[in-house]
This record gives sequence, C-alpha cells and structure tokens, in this order.
Amino acid sequence: MTNTDSGREIVLDMLPQVIEGNEFSHRVLNKTLRKYQDKSKQERAFISRLFTGTVKQYMTLDYIIDQFASLPVRKMKPLIRNLLRMSVYQLMYMDNIPASAVCNEAVKLAKKRGFSRLSGFVNGNLRNIIRRKKDIQFPDKEKEFEFYLSIKYSVPRWLVHMLINQYDTNQVETMLAASLKEKEITIRCNRLKTTPLKLKELLASEGVRVADHPYLEEAFVISDFDYLEKLDTFNKGLFAVQDVSSMLVGEVAGANKKDFVVDVCAAPGGKSLHLAEKAGKVSSRDISEYKTGLINENILRMGINNIETKVWDATVVDPDIINSGDVVIADLPCSGLGVLGKKYDIKYRLTQKQQKELVELQRKILSVIYKYVKPGGVLIYSTCTVNKNENVDNMNWFLANYDFEPESLDNYLPSHIHSDTTKKGYLQLLQGIHPTDGFFICRMRKREN
Repeated sequence: MTNTDSGREIVLDMLPQVIEGNEFSHRVLNKTLRKYQDKSKQERAFISRLFTGTVKQYMTLDYIIDQFASLPVRKMKPLIRNLLRMSVYQLMYMDNIPASAVCNEAVKLAKKRGFSRLSGFVNGNLRNIIRRKKDIQFPDKEKEFEFYLSIKYSVPRWLVHMLINQYDTNQVETMLAASLKEKEITIRCNRLKTTPLKLKELLASEGVRVADHPYLEEAFVISDFDYLEKLDTFNKGLFAVQDVSSMLVGEVAGANKKDFVVDVCAAPGGKSLHLAEKAGKVSSRDISEYKTGLINENILRMGINNIETKVWDATVVDPDIINSGDVVIADLPCSGLGVLGKKYDIKYRLTQKQQKELVELQRKILSVIYKYVKPGGVLIYSTCTVNKNENVDNMNWFLANYDFEPESLDNYLPSHIHSDTTKKGYLQLLQGIHPTDGFFICRMRKREN
C-alpha cells in the first residue's frame, strides 16, 4: 500500500486484521493513521469513521447483507465480505456519501484486487440493498428483545443475556447504544506544570475546541484538532489523555504528600501520574518491560520525578513492600465491557469462559496485593467493566475474606454522583448514563489490629 491509496482501499486492508485476525482494533487504527499522516485531516477522519463503524457493527451489517445476498456472508471470500460490509456501512450510516459512489468504488476495488469475476456479484448485491432499503427487517423488539439488541447493536447474544440479568433493560440498551457512538477525547490538566484555566487558554490558542467536564475542574473534553503530537501543550506535558472515570480513582484514593502509593497494574500510567501530583512517592508496576516502558514515556513527557517503575507480576508477592503502602491501587485486568466504544473488538473476542477466568485472576491478584497495604491504609479496587461478577461481587468476596472494611466515597466525589452505593464504598459508572466510560471503583481500609 502507498500513500496514494484511497481511504476505502486502506480500510479494506485494515478490516481482516481485526475481524478475521488477532489484531486489536485501536492498535490497527493508530498504526494506520500514523502511516498516512500526509493525508488530509478529512481523509484520515474518513478512514477512522469507516473502519471504526464497520468493525463496531459488522454483526448488524452481516444480518442486513444476508437478507439480500444469494450467498451467506460466512461463505463469501474474506475480501468480498469485508468489501460488502464496509460498503453497506456507508449506505446505512454515512448519509453524506452518494449510493452510486459506494457501488462504483466497491466494484473498482473488487477488480483491482483480482476479483473481476465477482465484481458483478458485489454490484448486484449493493444495488439490491439500495433499492430495497426500506424492506430491511430487524428482529421484533417486543417478541425477541435479546435477539433484537444483539443484532441492532452488534453484540453476541450471550453477552446481551448477561447484561440483562444484571441491569434494567433500558439501561442495557442505553449502554449498548452508547458503545456505537464516537468517543470523545478527555484530558486531565497536569497541575504540576499549569492550571486548568491556563491550559484551557493555551489549547484554545492552538485551535482546539475545549469543553469543561461536569465532574472535575481539571478535566476537559477536546476536539477539532489534528494530531495530539502536533499540539505544543501535549508535547510539553501540560495534560494527559485520561477518561474521567479513571481520574476518579485518583480522587477516591485521597492521597496526600506524606503517602507512599503502589499501583500494581499501572500501564500506561494515567493513574500513577495523577497520584504523583498528590502523593509523596509512587511505585508504578506492570508485568513487562513494554508496559513499564509506556509508563516511563509518560513520566518523561509529563515531567514527573516522584514515580519509580518496576517490572513485576501482580500475582507474585513482592516482599520489599509488604505493609508499606498508604494507598494501593488495583486497577486490574478485566473484560473491558465499559470501554466498548474505544476498544470495540472486545465484544467479539470475549467468551464466557474467559470472563470467569478474569474473575479468578482478579481474586488471585487481590489475595496477593492486600499484603502491601499498611494497617490503616487504603486499597482502591477498580475495573473498566460493567460486569457485576468482576465488580461488586469481587468487592464483597474480598471483604468477606480479608480484614478490610468499606469506606464511603462521598468525601472524594462530586456531590451530584453521590448515591446509596457511594455511601457503601463503591461507584458503578455506566457508559451512556454517566458522561464517562463504564467503570467500577471501591475504597476499602485495612483494619488496624
């Protein structure tokens, strides 16, 4: 591929890496956008929108194609089915693109990639969908609600069933609908280098649109910029990209300048960096050199000097820090169901077996890292998922097995998100319902014997 390739051709090469391959969607997208930096902002936005939308909704797209195609999607050649998927996405969800252009470009791509014999098949199916768009049938919402949600929002049926067993049906649909929307970019002001007001002024001077976030003064939603790396404010470390849900972990920790903080699964380091503004010293750890390398990159850019990084497996006890942590942050590996809007291939890769294994891994790590909390110290357990098995169930399991007690979060959170659960020591944020990712946070204090 060269930098003269069309956006559609670029996306056609991206899709199989994720849908048929093992690559992560956000990594494929980031790598591609870096490769094609010489393309215009509009061209790169088209690539991002088409790739993201097609991956997010390919189950929905397959359902539509199968209603009209003479051959089931699963039996088509991989290139042809991905070509049809991205073309149908344009027809269904990108209103500013003429249907004729979608068909013509799809036919050209089929021929260019050596499928001239099937170009008529591509053209015929797409024109059939255009003619009969009003005839598209989705599962009956009243009679087959789970099936309807699965197809409408492109989510495996078992996952829909699990969510409906845990949440109100309207909440589930709201969360799934939110996962298909384009995600905003939220940043946190680095108070060690500037103030929120000054940062806002500097971003505006760079042409960035800046909006306040309702939860935290130092949080902003930014848009209308090209690349983060082109922003002087980013390169000078005046802010970190971080969702507000993750920032709330730093708030709930309640750390002060006398405290030693241990962050056991820290990469890429957002919470460690945030806590370094508040605490005396932070030990930021993860399982590999690659992951601690990501943390070190951010430490260098942000100009933080009270963080040490260490490669360490969180399932193994580190005898050097037993009973030493004033605050221990355990933002543990999870199913990621709260960040489907950003890591949209998670819903296709996750299995019920993997989800159960994650619960066990979380408990295994918790059974090790509680030892790092000094008597009277605090453990913050968090995940970026909405699965209650990984969240409140794990909190209750931990409290039943270890000498800790829950503490109210209300002293650390904005008053408008106080609730019955925050008084009991935990907060469950839901995407689409809160202006954040789906996220769980609880605060537990180690008893002093």
